[in-house]
Amino acid sequence: MEKGSEITNPKPNLRTEILAGTATFLAAMYIIVVNPSILQNAGMPFSAVLTATILVSAFSSIFMGLYAKNPIMLAPGMGLNAFFAYSVVLGMGVPWATALGAVFWSGIIFLLLSVFNIRTLIVQAIPKPIRFGVAAGIGLFITLIGLSNAGFVVYSEATIVERGALTPAVLTFVAGLALTYVLLTLRVKGALITGIVLTTLMAIPIGRWWGAEAVVGWQGFIAAPDFSLIGQLDCVGALKWAMFPVIFAFLFTDMFDSLSTFVGVAEAGNIKDAAGEPRNIKESLVVDAVSTTISGLLGSSPGTSYIESAVGIAEGGRTGITAVVTGILFLPFMFLSPLLATVPAIATAPALVLVGVFMMKPVQKIHWDLYEESIPAFLALALIPLTYSITQGIIWGFLSWTVLKVFRGKWKEIPPMLWIIDGFSVLALLA
Repeated sequence: MEKGSEITNPKPNLRTEILAGTATFLAAMYIIVVNPSILQNAGMPFSAVLTATILVSAFSSIFMGLYAKNPIMLAPGMGLNAFFAYSVVLGMGVPWATALGAVFWSGIIFLLLSVFNIRTLIVQAIPKPIRFGVAAGIGLFITLIGLSNAGFVVYSEATIVERGALTPAVLTFVAGLALTYVLLTLRVKGALITGIVLTTLMAIPIGRWWGAEAVVGWQGFIAAPDFSLIGQLDCVGALKWAMFPVIFAFLFTDMFDSLSTFVGVAEAGNIKDAAGEPRNIKESLVVDAVSTTISGLLGSSPGTSYIESAVGIAEGGRTGITAVVTGILFLPFMFLSPLLATVPAIATAPALVLVGVFMMKPVQKIHWDLYEESIPAFLALALIPLTYSITQGIIWGFLSWTVLKVFRGKWKEIPPMLWIIDGFSVLALLA
């Protein structure tokens, strides 16, 4: 059997897929609380955004699993929600209802690009060395998020970043990380989930038996859903000329975040078709477009593919069952959202850190001695975590690839679609 063919044509193991879907959910469930905490700064009601976040995440992930049959979770995107709240609503003074309309129209454009296969052409135009660099860069990005969430890496005025103080919470994270990688080394099934559960249990004494502040808290059991934001978007107001830059910004940022995440995760997990392209790519991009569209309708910033999907893939998820399980797990939290407080950030951080290990494998495929390929790949790899932006990493990877090929006289190696992508990349940088 050709190496990787069992992934190209996966035979699902139900137990493994359920564990993988659960691992992805546990790694990304923070979005249920974080997204409304950001969007409430735009004047949107917290409880209504929380309900919208759950609906977008559940529907989009289930749709991905059933239609595209890929183990990719979708939810309102981090970064996109900050752009929505701080840049568009607070910075430009756009009413949140109009901003939701802009999200809706960017989703419609997404959908047209996907249905007519233009987004697939975009993916196919991404040079393979950049794909390898993006995959590894996303892995480092996830690792940085995990270390930051745990307080192990913190901001420093002198050195930009430094190791945080060894507080009880950080020491518990370190213990959870050590325990999780021992389980992985021993090839224990469900190692990441087991690590999350055990780290949560180890965190219970913090603030009770040692340390000043509790990290595991009880905030109740049931909270009623709030559907008041559904259908509150202003589609007409979003079509004013002044809103076109906003629609373009949503379109470009969401498109490249989702494309690079999808390509990177597919590359790292070898979830590819016989031609070596990400599996069921057109269907997956249609799902991503629908996720953005319904986000505007339901009352949230754009939905997108999540890099935390790599946690489930690392757990063995290879089919759409993983995404369906992840989506289903969101639904009870329309009523049980307070329970999320029982799983602290330091408990999911070990899984995020270790995903970086799994996603570094593609760097072996980069021809490091061929600088016209390795430099763009390295820039994509390095800039994703260092700029805290997948989009910035892939933009500079694209532009450097084109410049180097031009100066090497290898114009024919630049696909026509890549020239178009470069043009939009420059516009995005100037915006």
